[in-house]
Amino acid sequence: MASPPPQNRSRRPSPSEDQDEEEPVDQMISRTGCIEQHYAVQEGMADHQDWMKFPSQVQTFKDCMMIFQKAWKEQLMRQAQAAAVWDTESP
Repeated sequence: MASPPPQNRSRRPSPSEDQDEEEPVDQMISRTGCIEQHYAVQEGMADHQDWMKFPSQVQTFKDCMMIFQKAWKEQLMRQAQAAAVWDTESP
């Protein structure tokens, strides 16, 4: 039995493609706002096979993800604080 062909991860999904067909990792990264930077890293890997050969794209993606993670943590902290206030005000 032949194995299925490898997926082309450097290809960007076309706007007409159904979102359900998008890779789960791409879906998660898309929600961060860093999908374009992710695609740039994927393209660099497809071209160079070594992420150290395109450090600016890797750093840009890393910076974008760090910004998202910081904002996400701040949102979680605000929610936790709001829940704590709610708990102390309840009888």
